[in-house]
Amino acid sequence: MRVLTATLSRIRCSPAWITTLLLACSICSVTTAEKPDVSGKPGPAAENAPGESGNWASFRNGKLQQGIADSTLPAELELLWQHTSSDGIASTAAIVGDRVYMAGLNGYVECLELKTGKPIWKYRSIENPDPKEFAPGFKASPLVTANGVYLGDEDGIFHALDLKTGKKLWQFKTDAEIISSANVTADGKLLFGSYDNSLYCLNEKDGALLWRFETDGYVNCSPAIVENFTFVTGCDEQLRVIDIATGKQHSHMPLETYLIASPAIMGDNLYVGTYASEIISVNWKELKVEWRFKDPKKEFPYHSSAAITSEYVVAGGRDKQIHCVDRKTGKSVWDFGTRGRVDSSPVILGNRVFIGSSDDNLYELDLKTGKTLWKKNLGDDITASPAIGSGHLVIGTESRNGALYCFGKK
Repeated sequence: MRVLTATLSRIRCSPAWITTLLLACSICSVTTAEKPDVSGKPGPAAENAPGESGNWASFRNGKLQQGIADSTLPAELELLWQHTSSDGIASTAAIVGDRVYMAGLNGYVECLELKTGKPIWKYRSIENPDPKEFAPGFKASPLVTANGVYLGDEDGIFHALDLKTGKKLWQFKTDAEIISSANVTADGKLLFGSYDNSLYCLNEKDGALLWRFETDGYVNCSPAIVENFTFVTGCDEQLRVIDIATGKQHSHMPLETYLIASPAIMGDNLYVGTYASEIISVNWKELKVEWRFKDPKKEFPYHSSAAITSEYVVAGGRDKQIHCVDRKTGKSVWDFGTRGRVDSSPVILGNRVFIGSSDDNLYELDLKTGKTLWKKNLGDDITASPAIGSGHLVIGTESRNGALYCFGKK
């Protein structure tokens, strides 16, 4: 899912509730529901397979959405090329093999050569080629599989594109804007949310609707997949555990706050930043909050989706800081201050953290200490998240002069 970028008015959640959240919010304890049956064997969804090793094929690179790169990068990054995009880029690009797949707010999905930035194909969200005709933009990040490229647009159309040519394979219409980036099971079930309050499950081959689960609020997040379950967090202030095979709710717990960010999963725990100015760890099997982290000096919401390792949880905040907390205890390890809000979601590669900020800088930080290893000013707001694959890092900027930037070794 692309983290939202602008003012509170673009969130579209209840204004009264937003006011309440900005004053004070808290996460309540579980009061409900039957717990999911997790005693059986895992379902068809693989645990965290982002595709072939070294790729970055989806928003958070895998079904568990941990934000971990398994590629390599040179010790010192150099700018290799940039590709301009009118209206800018707010979503995370995908890297598969020697190609980059980017989606812009101008309504175009583009495929570029990774090493050179040379265009291979271009797809528009509408069939009308007239550049003066408005085309719905893409805030969702592309999902790339062996069968195609998949993502939704601002008008609620979910697009399936041919991997090699960019030609339309099929489309599916929802009733509202799609910001949620898609995830996919091992047996070809596409999962994504919509602002029509629903989580959708489609057949990857032909776009046929397998099921639709309706919630009580907008669904912003990209759905994580673990065992035979997926998760819905959004504007109805609930965490819902959904059985992928049936589309039925197994269980839910109230969170009493919006969740714009997408959840990351490790073992029995789900990690996510909230609109109540907290990062929380939720045991999704026991349906309980195990810990909460809140900066004692600042209260700002999180739009950034967390990256997690066995030791750490890292997320950016609208308090202009990047936070690293202990994964097991929720205690602060370090904070790093920027000069702008941090809606970009971090990517972890070994002991390196990469993340953008609205202060126009792309940062590389030391995972253990939070010290700056490198930074690059790109001249425009960075709300998109990095993608790291095939030895390169790509990231977009959001403005009328926006562009996709590619870093690696010359």
